[in-house]
Amino acid sequence: MTIIKKLVTLLRGSARELGQSVVDGNATRIYEQEIVDAKHSITEAKSELATVMAKEMQTARDMERLRGEIRRHEDLAVQALDKANEGLALEVAERVAGLESELQAQTEAHANFAMQVARLKDLIRAAEAKVREHEREIGIARTTESVYRATQSISDSIGATGSNLVSARESLERIKKRHEDLADRMAAAEQLDQEFGHKALERKLAEAGIGPSDKARAADVMARLKARREGGQAASPAAPAAAPTPNGQGSSAS
Repeated sequence: MTIIKKLVTLLRGSARELGQSVVDGNATRIYEQEIVDAKHSITEAKSELATVMAKEMQTARDMERLRGEIRRHEDLAVQALDKANEGLALEVAERVAGLESELQAQTEAHANFAMQVARLKDLIRAAEAKVREHEREIGIARTTESVYRATQSISDSIGATGSNLVSARESLERIKKRHEDLADRMAAAEQLDQEFGHKALERKLAEAGIGPSDKARAADVMARLKARREGGQAASPAAPAAAPTPNGQGSSAS
């Protein structure tokens, strides 16, 4: 018997945990539905408020009508007294008393309706403010849940491809190392050429003042250009002599 009770308790606990997990898994959806239900209730409350407000307006009209009837009957009673007809005046006075009783009842009903209208308006305003607050909260909750899902997706993706990322990073490091080695070898070759190669010999000759330099070559070019210019001027033809006249003498100025 004790075992059966424990099994029943276990089943109840499992059902409670299952129900709680279902509620937690659909908390956002349940919350949204509760907001929808609250909006529907507010709509119904507004409809009821309209009904109460209509009754308030009806009682206000009835009160105005009764006041007019009371004034009219009071005038009739006065007219009956003026004609010394006290019996008729008394009958009219009884009618006035009935109208006043009805007016009092309508006044109380009107005050009651006005109080209900004010209270319902306050409740509706408070409910609408609460609904707006819950709508803001559910919006934040949806956004937060989306961010959590995206973060979880990224984490799962990185976890699933972690080894690939590590391998790619290692390959990149090896490529960078090869590039560094190549740059170092090129720099070393340039340095060796400066110390032991053809460039080294030219540098040593230049430092010793041996061999043509840029200035010496420029001087040679300049001397060659000057000699070429002078030779050109010496080879240019002289001015032509005066042409002889027919008698063999040069022409003279007259």
